[in-house]
Amino acid sequence: MVLVTTGRLDEIDRIRLRRGGETVPESLQFILSERQRDTITIWLNHPERLNVLSLTLMEELTQAFLDAGESDATGVILAAKGRLFSAGHDFAEMANQDLESVRNLFGVCTTMMQTLQSIPQPVVARVHGFATGGGCQLVATADLAVASHDATFCTPGGKGGLFCTTPMVAVGRSIGRKRALEMAMTGDAIDARTAESWGLINLAVPASELEDASTRLLRRATRGSSSSKGIGKRAFYEQIDMDQTDAYTYATDVMAAASLTPDAQESIAAFIEKRQPKFGAPSST
Repeated sequence: MVLVTTGRLDEIDRIRLRRGGETVPESLQFILSERQRDTITIWLNHPERLNVLSLTLMEELTQAFLDAGESDATGVILAAKGRLFSAGHDFAEMANQDLESVRNLFGVCTTMMQTLQSIPQPVVARVHGFATGGGCQLVATADLAVASHDATFCTPGGKGGLFCTTPMVAVGRSIGRKRALEMAMTGDAIDARTAESWGLINLAVPASELEDASTRLLRRATRGSSSSKGIGKRAFYEQIDMDQTDAYTYATDVMAAASLTPDAQESIAAFIEKRQPKFGAPSST
C-alpha cells in the first residue's frame, strides 16, 4: 500500500497518515509526501525552479517533517523531483528586503533544519544533481545521506557577496573546520566521492543504484526498537556540542533512564535468554 499526500493535511488526514491510511488532501505547492509500509518519503517538488528553498517550501517541508514525526512510520527519506536536489535559498525573496524580513526568512530555515533533527525517525537524504547553499545545508542536517556519483555540493557564497553563514552551521558540524572553510571561502563545488570521504554524506553510488542504496541504509538504520532510536537520536544532537564532561553527565542520565523502558528490558532479556527480541510497535501521537 502506498499513501500519497500532495496537500495541506487537516486533522483527519493527519490521523490517516500517522496510521498509514489512504487520504487525498488538497494540494500543497512544493512538497509531496508518500508512505509505503513503514517509510515516509518527502519530496522537494518544485523542479521548475530547481527546488529553491522559498519561504513557502520551507514552511511546507517543516510541516511535512512534523507530520512524519507524529506518525508510526519508522523512517523518512528526503528526496527531490527534477534534475537536481536543491539550488538553495530563493534570492528573489531576499532582494530589496528589510532586515526583519530577511531575518524571518533565515529563521524559518533554521526551524526547518531543527525540526528535521527533532523528529524521532532516522532521516536519510537521497541526493542527485546539485545541492547548493541551503540545499547543501539540508543534506548536512539530515541524519544520514546517500548521493549519486553525479551529485555535487557547494556553498557558493565565497565566490560572491553573501557568505554562506547559516549553511556552515550544519556543514561545519559534518566535515570539520578546515574542509568547511575551504568550501565556504572558495565557493568551489565538491563531487560525491569527495563529499563521502569528507563525511558530508555516508555513501556515493551510481545513479542507477541511488534509490536502492538509500532504502538499504534506512532499513539498517531502522532496525531494533523505534522508541530507543528516537531517544538516542535526540540525545545525540543534545550532547554533540557539549564539552565532554557535560556530555557524559547528560548521556549517563539518558541511558540510565532508557534502560528501564520496556524495549530496553526486552532487549536485555532476549540477550540473556539467547533469543530474538520482540519490541513494541512504534506509537503515533
